[in-house]
Amino acid sequence: MQKMKSPPFSSSSSSSSSSSLSILRKARLSPYLFTLLAFILFVAVLYGEDLMCIFSQQLEPAAADQLVIKPGKIKKTKLPFAIGKSDPECDIFTGRWVWDESNRPLYEESECPYIQPQLTCQKHGRPDKDYQKWRWQPDGCDLPSFNATLMLETLRGKRMMFVGDSLNRGQYVSMICLLHSLIPEGAKSMETFDSDSRTVFTVKDYNATIEFYWAPFLLESNSDNAVNHRISDRLVRKGSMNYHGKHWKGVDVLVFNTYLWWMTGLKFKILQGSFEDEVKDIVEVPTAEAYRMAMKSMLRWVRRNMDRNKTRVFFTSMSPSHGKSIDWGGEPNGNCYNETSVIEDKNYWGSDSRKNIMEVIGEEFRKSKVPISFLNITQLSSYRKDAHTSIYKKQWSPLTPEQLANPVSYADCVHWCLPGLQDTWNELLFAKMFYP
Repeated sequence: MQKMKSPPFSSSSSSSSSSSLSILRKARLSPYLFTLLAFILFVAVLYGEDLMCIFSQQLEPAAADQLVIKPGKIKKTKLPFAIGKSDPECDIFTGRWVWDESNRPLYEESECPYIQPQLTCQKHGRPDKDYQKWRWQPDGCDLPSFNATLMLETLRGKRMMFVGDSLNRGQYVSMICLLHSLIPEGAKSMETFDSDSRTVFTVKDYNATIEFYWAPFLLESNSDNAVNHRISDRLVRKGSMNYHGKHWKGVDVLVFNTYLWWMTGLKFKILQGSFEDEVKDIVEVPTAEAYRMAMKSMLRWVRRNMDRNKTRVFFTSMSPSHGKSIDWGGEPNGNCYNETSVIEDKNYWGSDSRKNIMEVIGEEFRKSKVPISFLNITQLSSYRKDAHTSIYKKQWSPLTPEQLANPVSYADCVHWCLPGLQDTWNELLFAKMFYP
Protein backbone atom coordinates (compact mmCIF):
# COMPACT_ATOMS: atom_id res chain seq x y z
CA MET A 1 0.00 0.00 0.00
CA GLN A 2 1.25 3.47 -0.83
CA LYS A 3 1.23 5.99 1.94
CA MET A 4 -0.21 9.41 1.25
CA LYS A 5 2.23 12.26 1.71
CA SER A 6 1.54 15.91 2.21
CA PRO A 7 2.73 18.11 -0.66
CA PRO A 8 6.41 18.93 -0.07
CA PHE A 9 7.34 22.50 0.51
CA SER A 10 10.28 24.55 1.62
CA SER A 11 10.78 28.16 2.52
CA SER A 12 13.90 30.20 2.51
CA SER A 13 14.53 33.88 2.55
CA SER A 14 17.56 35.95 1.77
CA SER A 15 18.10 39.59 1.07
CA SER A 16 21.00 41.52 -0.31
CA SER A 17 21.38 44.92 -1.83
CA SER A 18 24.14 46.93 -3.35
CA SER A 19 24.00 50.53 -4.41
CA SER A 20 26.52 49.75 -7.10
CA LEU A 21 24.12 47.46 -9.04
CA SER A 22 23.21 49.02 -12.30
CA ILE A 23 19.69 49.72 -13.47
CA LEU A 24 20.32 47.30 -16.32
CA ARG A 25 21.29 44.55 -13.82
CA LYS A 26 18.04 45.11 -11.87
CA ALA A 27 16.06 45.01 -15.05
CA ARG A 28 17.55 41.61 -15.89
CA LEU A 29 16.72 40.18 -12.45
CA SER A 30 13.20 41.47 -12.10
CA PRO A 31 11.50 38.98 -14.48
CA TYR A 32 12.99 36.07 -12.51
CA LEU A 33 11.95 37.57 -9.20
CA PHE A 34 8.46 38.17 -10.51
CA THR A 35 8.21 34.56 -11.74
CA LEU A 36 9.42 33.22 -8.39
CA LEU A 37 6.94 35.33 -6.43
CA ALA A 38 4.13 34.26 -8.74
CA PHE A 39 5.07 30.61 -8.25
CA ILE A 40 5.14 30.97 -4.45
CA LEU A 41 1.73 32.64 -4.53
CA PHE A 42 0.36 29.84 -6.74
CA VAL A 43 1.62 27.13 -4.37
CA ALA A 44 0.20 28.99 -1.36
CA VAL A 45 -3.24 29.13 -2.94
CA LEU A 46 -3.17 25.57 -4.26
CA TYR A 47 -1.88 23.91 -1.10
CA GLY A 48 -2.89 26.49 1.49
CA GLU A 49 -5.08 24.04 3.41
CA ASP A 50 -2.38 21.39 3.48
CA LEU A 51 0.28 23.87 4.58
CA MET A 52 -1.98 25.10 7.38
CA CYS A 53 -2.64 21.51 8.44
CA ILE A 54 1.08 20.83 8.69
CA PHE A 55 1.31 23.52 11.36
CA SER A 56 -1.36 21.97 13.53
CA GLN A 57 -1.36 18.75 15.51
CA GLN A 58 -4.00 16.80 17.36
CA LEU A 59 -4.06 14.97 20.67
CA GLU A 60 -5.18 11.43 21.38
CA PRO A 61 -8.57 10.52 19.85
CA ALA A 62 -10.43 10.78 23.15
CA ALA A 63 -9.11 14.33 23.60
CA ALA A 64 -9.22 15.35 19.99
CA ASP A 65 -12.12 17.74 20.48
CA GLN A 66 -10.49 19.66 23.33
CA LEU A 67 -7.30 21.24 22.05
CA VAL A 68 -5.59 22.20 18.84
CA ILE A 69 -1.81 22.30 19.18
CA LYS A 70 0.26 24.80 17.22
CA PRO A 71 4.02 25.35 17.28
CA GLY A 72 5.16 27.03 20.44
CA LYS A 73 1.76 27.28 22.14
CA ILE A 74 -1.42 25.40 22.99
CA LYS A 75 -4.59 27.18 21.99
CA LYS A 76 -7.97 26.17 23.32
CA THR A 77 -10.70 26.26 20.71
CA LYS A 78 -14.46 26.26 21.04
CA LEU A 79 -15.92 23.72 18.68
CA PRO A 80 -19.18 24.32 16.83
CA PHE A 81 -22.32 23.60 18.93
CA ALA A 82 -20.35 23.38 22.20
CA ILE A 83 -22.14 25.04 25.13
CA GLY A 84 -19.80 23.91 27.88
CA LYS A 85 -16.94 21.58 28.56
CA SER A 86 -16.48 18.28 30.32
CA ASP A 87 -14.11 17.48 33.15
CA PRO A 88 -10.76 16.86 31.43
CA GLU A 89 -9.89 14.36 34.17
CA CYS A 90 -12.92 12.18 33.35
CA ASP A 91 -13.07 9.67 30.51
CA ILE A 92 -16.78 9.19 29.82
CA PHE A 93 -16.05 5.94 27.98
CA THR A 94 -14.60 4.26 31.08
CA GLY A 95 -17.07 3.16 33.74
CA ARG A 96 -19.71 0.56 34.54
CA TRP A 97 -23.33 -0.31 33.86
CA VAL A 98 -25.74 0.41 36.73
CA TRP A 99 -29.32 -0.78 37.08
CA ASP A 100 -31.69 2.19 36.77
CA GLU A 101 -35.29 1.04 36.55
CA SER A 102 -36.68 4.51 37.28
CA ASN A 103 -34.94 6.32 34.37
CA ARG A 104 -34.67 3.61 31.75
CA PRO A 105 -35.65 3.09 29.00
CA LEU A 106 -35.59 6.59 27.50
CA TYR A 107 -38.60 5.68 25.31
CA GLU A 108 -40.79 2.64 24.70
CA GLU A 109 -40.37 0.35 21.70
CA SER A 110 -44.09 0.62 20.91
CA GLU A 111 -43.93 4.43 20.92
CA CYS A 112 -41.30 4.72 18.18
CA PRO A 113 -42.67 3.61 14.79
CA TYR A 114 -39.32 4.10 13.06
CA ILE A 115 -37.54 1.06 14.53
CA GLN A 116 -36.92 -1.58 11.87
CA PRO A 117 -38.43 -5.02 12.54
CA GLN A 118 -34.87 -6.40 12.81
CA LEU A 119 -34.49 -4.46 16.09
CA THR A 120 -37.94 -4.71 17.73
CA CYS A 121 -37.15 -7.43 20.24
CA GLN A 122 -40.30 -7.07 22.35
CA LYS A 123 -42.56 -7.30 19.31
CA HIS A 124 -40.78 -10.48 18.29
CA GLY A 125 -41.21 -12.26 21.60
CA ARG A 126 -38.33 -11.40 23.91
CA PRO A 127 -39.70 -12.33 27.34
CA ASP A 128 -37.66 -9.88 29.46
CA LYS A 129 -37.01 -6.13 29.45
CA ASP A 130 -33.93 -6.16 31.63
CA TYR A 131 -31.67 -5.11 28.74
CA GLN A 132 -33.54 -1.77 28.63
CA LYS A 133 -32.88 -0.88 32.27
CA TRP A 134 -29.11 -0.40 32.35
CA ARG A 135 -27.53 3.08 32.46
CA TRP A 136 -23.89 3.83 31.67
CA GLN A 137 -22.06 5.42 34.61
CA PRO A 138 -18.59 6.85 33.87
CA ASP A 139 -16.00 6.59 36.62
CA GLY A 140 -15.66 9.84 38.55
CA CYS A 141 -18.30 11.88 36.71
CA ASP A 142 -21.78 11.76 35.22
CA LEU A 143 -23.01 11.84 31.66
CA PRO A 144 -25.11 14.91 30.89
CA SER A 145 -28.74 13.97 30.40
CA PHE A 146 -29.84 13.74 26.79
CA ASN A 147 -31.77 16.94 26.05
CA ALA A 148 -33.97 16.39 23.01
CA THR A 149 -35.06 20.04 22.90
CA LEU A 150 -31.45 21.25 22.82
CA MET A 151 -30.59 18.78 20.06
CA LEU A 152 -33.54 19.84 17.92
CA GLU A 153 -32.84 23.54 18.38
CA THR A 154 -29.20 22.99 17.49
CA LEU A 155 -30.20 21.14 14.32
CA ARG A 156 -32.56 23.91 13.22
CA GLY A 157 -31.82 24.65 9.56
CA LYS A 158 -29.14 21.95 9.50
CA ARG A 159 -28.40 18.40 8.34
CA MET A 160 -27.18 15.57 10.54
CA MET A 161 -26.05 12.39 8.77
CA PHE A 162 -24.98 8.93 9.93
CA VAL A 163 -22.77 7.20 7.36
CA GLY A 164 -21.81 3.54 7.51
CA ASP A 165 -23.36 0.10 7.96
CA SER A 166 -26.45 -1.34 9.65
CA LEU A 167 -24.98 -0.72 13.11
CA ASN A 168 -24.73 2.98 12.35
CA ARG A 169 -28.28 2.78 11.01
CA GLY A 170 -29.29 1.43 14.41
CA GLN A 171 -27.72 4.45 16.09
CA TYR A 172 -29.48 6.68 13.55
CA VAL A 173 -32.87 5.16 14.37
CA SER A 174 -32.10 5.50 18.08
CA MET A 175 -31.47 9.23 17.59
CA ILE A 176 -34.84 9.63 15.84
CA CYS A 177 -36.60 7.73 18.63
CA LEU A 178 -34.99 10.02 21.21
CA LEU A 179 -36.31 13.11 19.38
CA HIS A 180 -39.54 12.25 17.62
CA SER A 181 -41.93 12.49 20.61
CA LEU A 182 -41.31 16.27 20.74
CA ILE A 183 -42.35 16.70 17.12
CA PRO A 184 -46.05 16.92 16.18
CA GLU A 185 -47.34 14.17 13.89
CA GLY A 186 -47.84 16.38 10.86
CA ALA A 187 -44.44 18.02 11.19
CA LYS A 188 -42.21 15.00 10.56
CA SER A 189 -41.67 12.48 7.81
CA MET A 190 -39.31 9.71 6.77
CA GLU A 191 -38.39 8.92 3.17
CA THR A 192 -35.84 6.78 1.35
CA PHE A 193 -33.91 7.74 -1.77
CA ASP A 194 -31.32 6.29 -4.16
CA SER A 195 -32.59 2.69 -3.95
CA ASP A 196 -32.74 2.87 -0.16
CA SER A 197 -29.12 4.05 0.13
CA ARG A 198 -30.25 7.26 1.84
CA THR A 199 -32.96 7.58 4.46
CA VAL A 200 -34.10 11.07 5.45
CA PHE A 201 -36.08 12.00 8.56
CA THR A 202 -37.37 15.55 8.10
CA VAL A 203 -38.40 17.87 10.95
CA LYS A 204 -40.45 20.41 9.02
CA ASP A 205 -40.88 23.15 11.64
CA TYR A 206 -37.12 23.15 12.24
CA ASN A 207 -36.13 22.87 8.56
CA ALA A 208 -33.84 20.07 9.74
CA THR A 209 -33.02 16.59 8.51
CA ILE A 210 -31.48 13.57 10.22
CA GLU A 211 -30.22 11.18 7.58
CA PHE A 212 -28.62 7.79 7.12
CA TYR A 213 -26.39 6.91 4.18
CA TRP A 214 -25.46 3.29 3.45
CA ALA A 215 -21.70 2.93 2.85
CA PRO A 216 -20.41 -0.03 4.88
CA PHE A 217 -16.79 0.56 3.84
CA LEU A 218 -17.11 4.36 3.37
CA LEU A 219 -15.21 3.74 0.12
CA GLU A 220 -16.84 2.40 -3.06
CA SER A 221 -17.33 -1.38 -2.90
CA ASN A 222 -19.24 -4.26 -4.43
CA SER A 223 -21.51 -4.20 -1.35
CA ASP A 224 -22.95 -0.72 -1.85
CA ASN A 225 -26.47 -1.81 -2.70
CA ALA A 226 -28.47 -1.01 0.42
CA VAL A 227 -30.75 -4.03 -0.10
CA ASN A 228 -28.78 -6.68 -1.99
CA HIS A 229 -25.33 -6.61 -0.41
CA ARG A 230 -24.78 -10.11 0.93
CA ILE A 231 -21.55 -10.73 -0.97
CA SER A 232 -18.93 -13.05 0.47
CA ASP A 233 -16.07 -12.02 -1.85
CA ARG A 234 -15.93 -8.37 -0.87
CA LEU A 235 -13.97 -5.82 -2.86
CA VAL A 236 -13.21 -2.16 -2.08
CA ARG A 237 -11.86 0.42 -4.53
CA LYS A 238 -8.81 2.34 -3.37
CA GLY A 239 -9.03 6.13 -3.24
CA SER A 240 -12.76 6.22 -3.92
CA MET A 241 -14.02 8.31 -0.99
CA ASN A 242 -15.63 10.86 -3.29
CA TYR A 243 -17.83 8.16 -4.83
CA HIS A 244 -20.05 8.33 -1.75
CA GLY A 245 -18.61 11.54 -0.31
CA LYS A 246 -20.32 13.75 -2.88
CA HIS A 247 -23.58 12.94 -1.08
CA TRP A 248 -22.22 14.11 2.27
CA LYS A 249 -21.09 17.58 1.28
CA GLY A 250 -23.04 20.31 3.01
CA VAL A 251 -23.81 18.18 6.07
CA ASP A 252 -23.41 19.98 9.41
CA VAL A 253 -23.02 17.00 11.76
CA LEU A 254 -21.49 13.82 10.32
CA VAL A 255 -21.25 10.50 12.20
CA PHE A 256 -19.10 7.78 10.58
CA ASN A 257 -18.65 4.11 11.34
CA THR A 258 -17.02 1.19 9.54
CA TYR A 259 -15.70 -2.08 10.89
CA LEU A 260 -17.83 -5.20 10.65
CA TRP A 261 -17.76 -5.51 6.87
CA TRP A 262 -13.97 -5.59 6.81
CA MET A 263 -13.87 -8.66 9.05
CA THR A 264 -13.85 -11.45 6.46
CA GLY A 265 -10.42 -12.88 7.28
CA LEU A 266 -6.79 -11.90 7.69
CA LYS A 267 -6.55 -10.63 4.10
CA PHE A 268 -8.72 -8.22 2.13
CA LYS A 269 -9.02 -7.51 -1.59
CA ILE A 270 -8.44 -3.97 -2.87
CA LEU A 271 -9.34 -2.80 -6.37
CA GLN A 272 -6.69 -0.41 -7.68
CA GLY A 273 -8.49 0.58 -10.85
CA SER A 274 -12.20 0.91 -11.59
CA PHE A 275 -15.13 -1.45 -11.29
CA GLU A 276 -15.72 -0.68 -14.97
CA ASP A 277 -12.33 -2.06 -16.04
CA GLU A 278 -12.59 -5.19 -18.14
CA VAL A 279 -9.45 -6.58 -16.53
CA LYS A 280 -9.44 -5.60 -12.88
CA ASP A 281 -6.24 -4.81 -10.98
CA ILE A 282 -6.84 -6.44 -7.59
CA VAL A 283 -4.33 -6.79 -4.77
CA GLU A 284 -4.73 -8.66 -1.51
CA VAL A 285 -3.39 -6.99 1.62
CA PRO A 286 -3.59 -7.62 5.38
CA THR A 287 -7.02 -6.57 6.63
CA ALA A 288 -5.55 -4.10 9.12
CA GLU A 289 -3.71 -2.30 6.31
CA ALA A 290 -6.85 -2.24 4.14
CA TYR A 291 -8.68 -0.69 7.08
CA ARG A 292 -5.84 1.82 7.52
CA MET A 293 -6.32 2.84 3.90
CA ALA A 294 -9.99 3.59 4.66
CA MET A 295 -9.08 5.65 7.74
CA LYS A 296 -6.58 7.71 5.78
CA SER A 297 -9.13 8.29 3.02
CA MET A 298 -11.83 9.32 5.50
CA LEU A 299 -9.57 11.75 7.36
CA ARG A 300 -8.32 13.26 4.11
CA TRP A 301 -11.89 13.71 2.85
CA VAL A 302 -12.94 15.41 6.10
CA ARG A 303 -9.95 17.77 5.94
CA ARG A 304 -10.77 18.79 2.39
CA ASN A 305 -14.55 19.01 2.63
CA MET A 306 -15.69 19.89 6.15
CA ASP A 307 -15.49 23.42 7.58
CA ARG A 308 -14.06 22.98 11.07
CA ASN A 309 -15.56 26.33 12.12
CA LYS A 310 -19.13 25.34 11.30
CA THR A 311 -19.37 21.54 11.28
CA ARG A 312 -18.71 18.58 13.55
CA VAL A 313 -17.51 15.11 12.62
CA PHE A 314 -17.73 12.02 14.83
CA PHE A 315 -16.35 8.52 14.35
CA THR A 316 -17.94 5.60 16.23
CA SER A 317 -15.50 2.83 17.03
CA MET A 318 -16.18 -0.83 16.32
CA SER A 319 -19.33 -2.39 17.71
CA PRO A 320 -18.48 -5.69 19.45
CA SER A 321 -20.32 -8.94 18.84
CA HIS A 322 -20.83 -11.82 21.26
CA GLY A 323 -20.62 -14.98 19.20
CA LYS A 324 -18.58 -17.13 21.61
CA SER A 325 -19.88 -17.51 25.14
CA ILE A 326 -16.64 -19.20 26.16
CA ASP A 327 -15.11 -15.69 26.03
CA TRP A 328 -17.00 -14.72 29.20
CA GLY A 329 -16.89 -18.11 30.87
CA GLY A 330 -20.08 -19.56 29.41
CA GLU A 331 -20.79 -22.90 27.78
CA PRO A 332 -18.41 -23.88 24.97
CA ASN A 333 -20.89 -23.81 22.07
CA GLY A 334 -23.05 -20.89 23.15
CA ASN A 335 -23.37 -17.25 22.18
CA CYS A 336 -25.56 -14.30 23.15
CA TYR A 337 -28.74 -16.41 23.04
CA ASN A 338 -30.55 -16.41 26.42
CA GLU A 339 -28.04 -13.98 27.95
CA THR A 340 -29.78 -11.53 30.28
CA SER A 341 -26.98 -10.10 32.42
CA VAL A 342 -24.05 -7.75 31.79
CA ILE A 343 -20.38 -8.69 31.99
CA GLU A 344 -18.89 -7.18 35.14
CA ASP A 345 -15.20 -7.84 34.44
CA LYS A 346 -13.89 -4.38 33.45
CA ASN A 347 -10.96 -5.99 31.62
CA TYR A 348 -13.19 -8.14 29.42
CA TRP A 349 -12.38 -8.02 25.70
CA GLY A 350 -14.12 -10.45 23.38
CA SER A 351 -12.31 -12.44 20.71
CA ASP A 352 -14.64 -10.97 18.05
CA SER A 353 -13.14 -7.49 18.52
CA ARG A 354 -9.77 -7.06 16.82
CA LYS A 355 -7.37 -5.00 18.89
CA ASN A 356 -5.14 -4.36 15.89
CA ILE A 357 -8.02 -2.45 14.28
CA MET A 358 -8.32 -0.25 17.37
CA GLU A 359 -4.58 0.32 17.15
CA VAL A 360 -4.91 1.41 13.51
CA ILE A 361 -7.66 3.87 14.46
CA GLY A 362 -5.52 5.29 17.27
CA GLU A 363 -2.42 5.62 15.10
CA GLU A 364 -4.19 7.37 12.23
CA PHE A 365 -6.27 9.68 14.42
CA ARG A 366 -3.19 10.74 16.39
CA LYS A 367 -1.48 11.74 13.15
CA SER A 368 -4.55 13.52 11.85
CA LYS A 369 -4.75 17.28 11.43
CA VAL A 370 -8.54 17.44 11.61
CA PRO A 371 -10.74 17.62 14.73
CA ILE A 372 -12.84 14.44 14.72
CA SER A 373 -14.60 13.48 17.95
CA PHE A 374 -13.94 9.82 18.68
CA LEU A 375 -16.86 7.87 20.19
CA ASN A 376 -15.09 4.95 21.83
CA ILE A 377 -18.07 2.67 22.37
CA THR A 378 -16.21 -0.64 21.99
CA GLN A 379 -15.24 -1.47 25.57
CA LEU A 380 -18.46 -0.32 27.21
CA SER A 381 -20.53 -2.20 24.61
CA SER A 382 -18.47 -5.36 25.05
CA TYR A 383 -19.98 -5.74 28.54
CA ARG A 384 -23.49 -5.99 27.02
CA LYS A 385 -23.86 -9.59 25.89
CA ASP A 386 -27.51 -9.29 26.99
CA ALA A 387 -28.46 -6.46 24.62
CA HIS A 388 -28.36 -8.16 21.20
CA THR A 389 -31.44 -8.94 19.13
CA SER A 390 -30.57 -12.66 19.35
CA ILE A 391 -33.55 -14.61 17.96
CA TYR A 392 -36.08 -11.85 18.71
CA LYS A 393 -36.23 -10.12 15.34
CA LYS A 394 -37.72 -10.41 11.88
CA GLN A 395 -36.08 -13.30 10.03
CA TRP A 396 -35.28 -12.67 6.39
CA SER A 397 -36.04 -16.26 5.38
CA PRO A 398 -38.06 -19.09 6.96
CA LEU A 399 -36.21 -21.00 9.63
CA THR A 400 -35.49 -24.67 9.09
CA PRO A 401 -36.55 -27.33 11.61
CA GLU A 402 -32.89 -27.75 12.50
CA GLN A 403 -32.54 -24.07 13.28
CA LEU A 404 -35.73 -23.99 15.32
CA ALA A 405 -34.41 -26.91 17.33
CA ASN A 406 -31.15 -25.01 18.03
CA PRO A 407 -31.75 -21.27 18.55
CA VAL A 408 -28.03 -20.64 19.08
CA SER A 409 -27.55 -21.43 15.38
CA TYR A 410 -29.48 -18.39 14.17
CA ALA A 411 -29.16 -15.93 17.07
CA ASP A 412 -28.04 -12.48 15.89
CA CYS A 413 -25.22 -11.47 18.23
CA VAL A 414 -24.21 -8.45 16.15
CA HIS A 415 -27.18 -6.07 16.17
CA TRP A 416 -28.81 -4.48 19.22
CA CYS A 417 -32.39 -4.22 20.46
CA LEU A 418 -34.03 -0.80 20.60
CA PRO A 419 -34.53 0.79 23.01
CA GLY A 420 -31.25 -0.30 24.49
CA LEU A 421 -27.52 0.02 24.20
CA GLN A 422 -27.43 2.30 21.17
CA ASP A 423 -29.37 4.97 23.05
CA THR A 424 -26.27 5.19 25.26
CA TRP A 425 -24.13 5.70 22.15
CA ASN A 426 -26.24 8.76 21.39
CA GLU A 427 -25.97 10.00 24.97
CA LEU A 428 -22.19 9.85 24.50
CA LEU A 429 -22.50 11.65 21.15
CA PHE A 430 -24.64 14.29 22.87
CA ALA A 431 -21.98 14.73 25.56
CA LYS A 432 -19.16 15.11 23.03
CA MET A 433 -21.20 17.44 20.83
CA PHE A 434 -22.25 19.90 23.53
CA TYR A 435 -19.66 19.38 26.29
CA PRO A 436 -16.36 18.49 24.53
